[in-house]
Amino acid sequence: MKNILLLVHDDDGQEARLQVALDITRALSGHLTCVVAIAPPLALSSVEPGIVQSLAIAEACERERHNFAKLEARLANEDVAWNAIEAIGDPARKLQNAAGLADLIVVSSRLGQDGRADARRIVGALAVKSGRAILAVPPTTQGLNVAGQVLVAWDGSPEANAALRTAIPLLRHAQQVTLLEANLPDRAFAAEEAASYLSRHQIRAEVVERITDGPISDIILAEAIRLEAAYIVMGAYGHGRAVDALFGGVSGGMLAKSEFPLLLRH
Repeated sequence: MKNILLLVHDDDGQEARLQVALDITRALSGHLTCVVAIAPPLALSSVEPGIVQSLAIAEACERERHNFAKLEARLANEDVAWNAIEAIGDPARKLQNAAGLADLIVVSSRLGQDGRADARRIVGALAVKSGRAILAVPPTTQGLNVAGQVLVAWDGSPEANAALRTAIPLLRHAQQVTLLEANLPDRAFAAEEAASYLSRHQIRAEVVERITDGPISDIILAEAIRLEAAYIVMGAYGHGRAVDALFGGVSGGMLAKSEFPLLLRH
């Protein structure tokens, strides 16, 4: 996990994304690629090209270039290797196009009142279509303690297994890794096997089982709070390649409620 792709966009989540991406890039001695996303206003996306649309795009370009100029001055003082790509159009599609050699894409899990980017749609589209690991960062996050506690929500599914394998480079830096099984029949997925897998990578993991009558997302978040986790690793669940499927169930609940960064893999 050396090539980190970061969404740069003037919205409520940019500072959180930047700090997390810098922490990971430093810890892994990686390279940060900033994708400066210039998204035309959605209201004009289906309008025939004309003066109004051209002016709106020009305004968006000026705003985002000004935003990146300030960010560039900060990056010059950071001890990470980086480069930047300017991309005009849908942020999810432009990130997907830039992700060919990326190991991890850092985006927001949700945003505040800013309507210029649909964060959850971007997460879903990238998780389903890019084939890359996604780090979905809440807008209140103030960096990521790579050496902290990590919670892995594990159920033996292909998505959970893919997320676990992807997270290995980061998990090697963790103080403690906890594998959480929730509402699973005895020995159904044998989290001990996942713990044994991690041990072969010199990563010690504790297995915890929990039962709940409520949403699975609630028990995952409660365990993350108990552990004071730095981030959560989990599969991005959905059916086939339907982006909207990721917005329901556990994945949708976690994106909506989690104050912890989510390392997701579909």
